[in-house]
Amino acid sequence: MPLFSRFVRRLRTSAAVCAGLLLAAGGIVATGAEPAHAATSITINGSSAGRTFDGVGAISGGGGNSRLLIDYPEPQRSQILDYLFRPGYGASLQILKAEIGGDTNSTSGAEPSHEHTRTDLNCNRGYEWWLMEQAKQRNPNIKLYGLAWGAPGWIGNGNFWSTDMINYLVSWLGCAKQHGLTIDYLGGWNERGYNISWYEQLRSTLNADGYSGVKIVAADSDWSVANDIDANQAFASSVDIIGTHYPCGYRSAQTDCSVPSAATSSGKPLWASENGSDDYNAGAPAMARGINRGYIDGKMTAYINWPVVAAITPNLPYPTMGLALAAQPWSGSYAIGKNTWVMAQTSQFTAPGWQYLDSSSGYIGGNRNNGSYVSLKSTDKTDYSTVIETMDASGAQTLNFNVTGGLSTGTVHVWSTNVNSSNPADYLAHTADITPSGGSFSLTVQPGRVYTLTTTTGQGKGTAAGPASKSMSLPYSDDFDGYTTGAEAKYLMDWQGAFEVAACGGGRSGKCVRQMSPQAPITWDPLTDPHALLGDLSWSNYTVSSDVLLEKSGYAELLGRANGQSYSGAAGLNAYHLRVSDTGAWSILSSNTGGTVSTLAHGTTAALGTNRWHSLSLAFSGSTITASIDGATVGSANDYTYAGGQVGYATSQGETAQFDNLSITPGPGGSGGTSGPITGVASGRCVDVPNQSQTNGTQVELWDCNGGSNQQWTRTAAGELRVYGGDCLDAAGQGTSPGTKVDIYACNGGSNQQWTANADGTITGNQSGLCLDATGNGTANGTLLELWTCNGGSNQQWTHT
Repeated sequence: MPLFSRFVRRLRTSAAVCAGLLLAAGGIVATGAEPAHAATSITINGSSAGRTFDGVGAISGGGGNSRLLIDYPEPQRSQILDYLFRPGYGASLQILKAEIGGDTNSTSGAEPSHEHTRTDLNCNRGYEWWLMEQAKQRNPNIKLYGLAWGAPGWIGNGNFWSTDMINYLVSWLGCAKQHGLTIDYLGGWNERGYNISWYEQLRSTLNADGYSGVKIVAADSDWSVANDIDANQAFASSVDIIGTHYPCGYRSAQTDCSVPSAATSSGKPLWASENGSDDYNAGAPAMARGINRGYIDGKMTAYINWPVVAAITPNLPYPTMGLALAAQPWSGSYAIGKNTWVMAQTSQFTAPGWQYLDSSSGYIGGNRNNGSYVSLKSTDKTDYSTVIETMDASGAQTLNFNVTGGLSTGTVHVWSTNVNSSNPADYLAHTADITPSGGSFSLTVQPGRVYTLTTTTGQGKGTAAGPASKSMSLPYSDDFDGYTTGAEAKYLMDWQGAFEVAACGGGRSGKCVRQMSPQAPITWDPLTDPHALLGDLSWSNYTVSSDVLLEKSGYAELLGRANGQSYSGAAGLNAYHLRVSDTGAWSILSSNTGGTVSTLAHGTTAALGTNRWHSLSLAFSGSTITASIDGATVGSANDYTYAGGQVGYATSQGETAQFDNLSITPGPGGSGGTSGPITGVASGRCVDVPNQSQTNGTQVELWDCNGGSNQQWTRTAAGELRVYGGDCLDAAGQGTSPGTKVDIYACNGGSNQQWTANADGTITGNQSGLCLDATGNGTANGTLLELWTCNGGSNQQWTHT
């Protein structure tokens, strides 16, 4: 993820008029649409010059965005992998870019290092090796690309641009070789600029160590590196590809993808080496533009989306970005996004090594608003594919094609994706075959579509689907004995540091989870204490217990009711903590995403010491929080800032503590029973806080259910409906009249924040007696909610699970 914006916004696309397509003599004509524009003539000329296509792909990393995928059960795990990597099935990725883990957060979590210390090497840590192996099994031709976001603190005594870091990358390449993987591309430091002499040393070291075939990408940041490449021959000789991030604008509509002349004159291939950062459905229009326009405007020959999959829980930053949503391994539920099918419109019809045809690529009628098209020819110089996007077109357009320059004049297969449709049947649909006459044919294209015209075959669309989503049930326990050393425990997601399975210390047999990072890392995002999270945001009343051993002076923590996680400050997490130190000092803490940590209770018990096992527990029942050490209650606190959330482990910086025998048991009311989404019966959509806002007075609305923390509502014993733990569903201004907007506001105990769920499915405000209502019987995304006189309408009926 880039340095720029640090919040999530949806790209909301307006609906477009859908028109049917009918096969007719000479091509496809539109029915039921606006009158077509004047016809545009396009020549697909195989003799045209053009750059070599390097592929479209995606990134696993820049955070733990793939973390939960490995924990999925079969067959769902293989189905998701097929949708990502299998040719002729889904996204059919041509490039997979993987993070070289550094034990530090890099957007939505941390990935483990293969060398936590200078003398420690384990080539089986983490899930990136597994993911690259799975990608290669499905597509042996996929290209692999490694990049570091951070690094362990021992490297260069904290200096990334060091010989240590070069050796670290070489050892990572050696690990890849152990896994039977050949790395095609290697970068420097994600979005942290570049060091010329370091890149030159990296090139010479790779050559000397047998990795001369690994191409170096610089600088995975912006275009400024091109100036030094142009001015410095030694630097230019060390760099194979110029890769920049978000060249069409960060999280933009990707309408304009121009690059500076220094880049285009460098003679190097130019890549959009990170792009996207958008919701797995809502990002489709921007991706459709960017894949085409990156080449038309800037001669960029690769497009790499961040990230590959949203396999993280919804309280972490950017929880729905990628090609697919896979956030519930416990249920097996997943969803394939429109981004997958937009990418497939290029990836299933091309291959790295094909050549762009410059004279057969451009804007329809010379007007950006009409849409764009790019044409590529195969390595045998006969087959071709032309990809057309009409995201901004105002109506139907007829395109007259003439094929020349030695390209096939045989059957043209037409595939399309209607980005504005919510019907999966409209994604990557084989709509028609056209037989050209004398190399000529016509096609009428509708707005809001991606079309691929191709002479190739072998494309396809997977049909597998996952089960319905459901909350992770309690009780849950794990003794960690069933894992291999170096593995990550099931469902446990690192945010900072490296929590992995190791042999237990302190005289205990079996396996434990150990925090493996013994020093502050070279960070990418702000440094926090090492911590890892596990579980479901709907958990409310429960007891989390675990054994803990401190290996040196410092502290360890149990976390509970953890929900929102951000980049800020020394904590950056909405959660309660039971902190214990080797001296016997203990405290119950409350932290928030702003980095503020408050002490709710504290005291001292017998010294825990080091290398001795102790049992900790943290219990939640409504507003009561109770802490126990070695079976004895040491203190309690009364606080209801957070009504529900996950559990977790944490340590002080550099504390290599061990944890064992994790247990989460339901308390009174179990996991809450009424924690989760509130879904409209009429719409099938969820009560949603727009743009994940936490601003008082934000009016709630209907939106597609996506599991986000802004859609998780917890009913409390006081009749509140809480979101983010501390904000309540609220009748604005204590209004009691029909039309009063329903918003969120910091919980204050007011009767305008108390609600009753009725047997008929209605939810009524205790103060007003009015019903929670989707305004105007609306069912569409963005429909605002208000109070209205109860009338039995389905727009006033809700389910809360």
